[in-house]
Amino acid sequence: MKENILKDKSYLFSVRIVNLSQFLVKEKKEFVLSKQILRSGTSVGANIREAEYGQSKADFIHKLSISLKEANETEYWLDLLFDTNYLEDKLYNSLKNDIKELLRLLISIIKKSKSNLRK
Repeated sequence: MKENILKDKSYLFSVRIVNLSQFLVKEKKEFVLSKQILRSGTSVGANIREAEYGQSKADFIHKLSISLKEANETEYWLDLLFDTNYLEDKLYNSLKNDIKELLRLLISIIKKSKSNLRK
């Protein structure tokens, strides 16, 4: 079976985001931002999964583009949580590296897919 790095990394990132949300609620008593990052952070992988069985190449690109937007939003919430002292350096840097990697992968796959669509 072929390995799907994007699918695997986005799923593991979603697990981390669920754990982060639980930490924010239990330890930091933060209820609004935790829901925002939970929604956008788990949506990244969910849209990648939807793209996997897209109805067409255009649908595949569209779903990955939604995932890209959600990843960008998740990066925003991470930055905000860090800048408002809800996240310590180590956790923030680790999550930031993960989301940056997902953003790079998504951008690359979308560009290649669009290029192949035009051929």
